[in-house]
Amino acid sequence: MPSETEMAEARAKMIAKRFGGASASTGGKGAVRRKKKAASRSNSAQSDVKLNAALKKLGATNIPGIEEVNLFKEDGKVIHFVNPKVQASIAANTYIVSGPADTKPLQELLPSIVSQLGMDNIAQLQNAMAAQGGNSAMPAGMPTVGEEDEDDDDDVPDLVDGNFEEISEKA
Repeated sequence: MPSETEMAEARAKMIAKRFGGASASTGGKGAVRRKKKAASRSNSAQSDVKLNAALKKLGATNIPGIEEVNLFKEDGKVIHFVNPKVQASIAANTYIVSGPADTKPLQELLPSIVSQLGMDNIAQLQNAMAAQGGNSAMPAGMPTVGEEDEDDDDDVPDLVDGNFEEISEKA
């Protein structure tokens, strides 16, 4: 019976004969040519594909024409997006904001975003400013929570008692 060393030598000779020598070189004369180099995908590209598939499944649609998005944090900072890509899925109550973002202090953005705020947001801002040490950064002319607009044109008028059909026939 042959020894293990003889078996190993026989195997090495057979491999060398079958595969063209002991060297494991690729390329050169007689080698199979690869038609296309396989492109490796990065993890971020794979996660983008998965994210887009999930958004498509939700039925999210692009919302064009949004110039900026501000997300207010509880610590008084604002996540500020300039020209973001905004998508929405109303059925899923989901909004997707993507793009480059900066985290800025509230005082830095405050004069330019006052026109975008409603009365509820102004009350929150005043509370946040009071918690940070006073109203010194509040711009002049900004309405306070207690102030009411003299113009109530946006309010819905009260309903008139009676039958609408009778009133319409009188006119």
